[in-house]
Amino acid sequence: MRVALLAGGTSSEREVSLKGAKAVKQALMDLGHKVEFFDPAYDLPKLVQRAKEFDVAFLCVHGPGGEDGTLQGFLEMIGLPYQGARVLGSALAMHKGLSKFLYQKAGLPVPKGFLFRKIAPFKNIHKVAQTLGYPLIVKPATQGSSVGLTLVEEEAILKEAVEKAFEFDEEILIEEYIKGRELTVGILDEKPLPVVEILPKAKFFDYHTKYTPGMAEEICPANLSEEITRKAQDYGLKAHRALYLRHYSRTDMILKDNEIYVLETNTIPGMTETSLLPLAAKVAGYSFKELIQKLLDLALKNGCKSS
Repeated sequence: MRVALLAGGTSSEREVSLKGAKAVKQALMDLGHKVEFFDPAYDLPKLVQRAKEFDVAFLCVHGPGGEDGTLQGFLEMIGLPYQGARVLGSALAMHKGLSKFLYQKAGLPVPKGFLFRKIAPFKNIHKVAQTLGYPLIVKPATQGSSVGLTLVEEEAILKEAVEKAFEFDEEILIEEYIKGRELTVGILDEKPLPVVEILPKAKFFDYHTKYTPGMAEEICPANLSEEITRKAQDYGLKAHRALYLRHYSRTDMILKDNEIYVLETNTIPGMTETSLLPLAAKVAGYSFKELIQKLLDLALKNGCKSS
């Protein structure tokens, strides 16, 4: 196939995107496909002109402009099929406040949290923080990979954490911190993959820990009871459906006292050497190349290619 590989972009996750795209490009070439790279930061006008030269797009773009429906809408307009969530699902999953609301509507347990706009008086944020209690989490509403996220362990650093989060977004989410086992569940073709447990060597699974090899241990399948495993996989599929996703996704969760709390869902999971969805797919029997081919097949199966 003729594949337009999209990676890079303008978000804070640009470098992670480019790193993952290298592995994807090699897999695509090994599979015998013709691959051409396009960076949404510079190359979209060129892709518009040449859209009919390609059969499918493969997305490796993360964060705003890549996972929020913007790029998906662009590809719909030029008639190029792509893997992953469409415009609505991408936008819903990217906004942590809206996704939390939809999780709750689907009956999924979530940490208590409140959404604030940049115009909100700090005294209101401070009051909510006191109600939730410390430690708590402060994070931008529409960023991925823990960008702009702070674990606030005491009141003295709340203002600094809020200002940091607002540097990345006009809205922020403040929610209770639930300390427990960190799990993630991938969905591939509407079926749950084996559960992965993340054991960070740092105190918190932040951006640095996520993308630095050796900073976290990933166990797959996770050492869980059959009951908890089934529950986690069920929650992952319910989250996937609640956000109107398709093809694949990966939902992060916390396990505490036999209860699982859903945190957020990634619509374009990472494809670096430390990425979690390829690990789960491998345990399920998919090599990395088979995973990439599966995603291409899904994109073409219900894509938007114009004649």
